[in-house]
Amino acid sequence: LKVIIILLFISFYLPANSSPKDKIISQMKLTNNLSFNFIQTINDKSEDGKCIIEYPKKIFCVYNNANKKILVSNGSSLVIETNNKGNYYRYPLNKTPLEFLLDKEYLISKIEKLEPRDIDNKYLNFKIFENNNEINIFFDKKDLNLIGWQTEDIYQNLSITFISSIKKNQEIDGNIFKLPENN
Repeated sequence: LKVIIILLFISFYLPANSSPKDKIISQMKLTNNLSFNFIQTINDKSEDGKCIIEYPKKIFCVYNNANKKILVSNGSSLVIETNNKGNYYRYPLNKTPLEFLLDKEYLISKIEKLEPRDIDNKYLNFKIFENNNEINIFFDKKDLNLIGWQTEDIYQNLSITFISSIKKNQEIDGNIFKLPENN
């Protein structure tokens, strides 16, 4: 209820001539977390599942595949775990594009300096270059919600993530962002 009241207040407070970019930034500033479904395509192979992002830099995703792969970041490390006998891979978050995608303040600071590119009169795209990473962030042109991103993964593969059924500022159990103990 608080979020709805705040969003209504901001929608009345923002001048009618606010740019879509300004509205996107305002929405981002009010967002503490996101829950969503996703479809991720890497090298023509698609996977889907559900994710929760909590700013700054935390993510928890469960993939709908045979291995029930889990991706989780506690803000400094990223772990990809499969049900194959508890095997997992650990990466420093700062070696992945998620370092930037999961940092709301960073994204806002970059978006403030960029002009969106209109794609097919449906999407607004912001292209960010950082540490040899090209990150494309996409927003729906109608409601200005985040709808996905495009990056290169840690193996230099093009990774496209489309998100849907987005819920903002939900109650989240912080324990989901705990990483497995080091072996």
